Amino acid sequence: MKEFSGFVTYGKEKVPFDVTYVDRKTMEIAVHPNGSVTIRAPKGTAQKTIRDRLAKRARWVIKQINFFRKFEPLTPARQFLGGETHLFLGRQYRLKIRSQKTNTVKLKGAYFLITTPDAKDSPKIKDLLDSWYKEHARLIFSRRLEECYKRAERLSIPYPEIRLRKMVRRWGSCSKSGDILLNTSLVKAPLSCIDYVIMHELCHLKIHTHTNSYFKFLSKLMPDWEKRKERLEKFMS
Repeated sequence: MKEFSGFVTYGKEKVPFDVTYVDRKTMEIAVHPNGSVTIRAPKGTAQKTIRDRLAKRARWVIKQINFFRKFEPLTPARQFLGGETHLFLGRQYRLKIRSQKTNTVKLKGAYFLITTPDAKDSPKIKDLLDSWYKEHARLIFSRRLEECYKRAERLSIPYPEIRLRKMVRRWGSCSKSGDILLNTSLVKAPLSCIDYVIMHELCHLKIHTHTNSYFKFLSKLMPDWEKRKERLEKFMS
């Protein structure tokens, strides 16, 4: 079945949503930091059933959207110019750009030192910084997975492979094959927040849906996950 979009009304609020049909038994409604609402529904679910379910959860959806609005706008659009700040592991680092023949990115004290032939070539500087983030994300995420897995190993959760991708609406997800997909931009967040996302996905390898059993399971492995989640949303909004 094809995907479809619509909106739900709650009071004076009119909230758009997007639906994707997937191979699963239950429906998942998610509100993302950018205010978007997505629904993952079992294949064959009638549109009316989806709309009715969303209408019942409209109050919760609006509450989540209002929560994210509290942190907007914290970060202006990046221009990739000298003097601009960029996050790495929860800390801000200022860009220092120099014109040189070689393309390099190095972390020097409180700065990202970037060299490139044209110091005013913002798209090139963005590409260089994105590549640097991806390289370090792969290493850091692998190390954090090792630490998080120590908590989950006794519960017979299989050790997953990590894959990276730049994503707009998600920090992570897991596949049927047992892989964990992480957003490359997560490397900008504090380590405690990275651990939360990894643990969140590890728990999904045991319980696939956001049921009460899932959150009890997550709380058992990471009792302070809600504080970590809120910190992540504040940092990355």
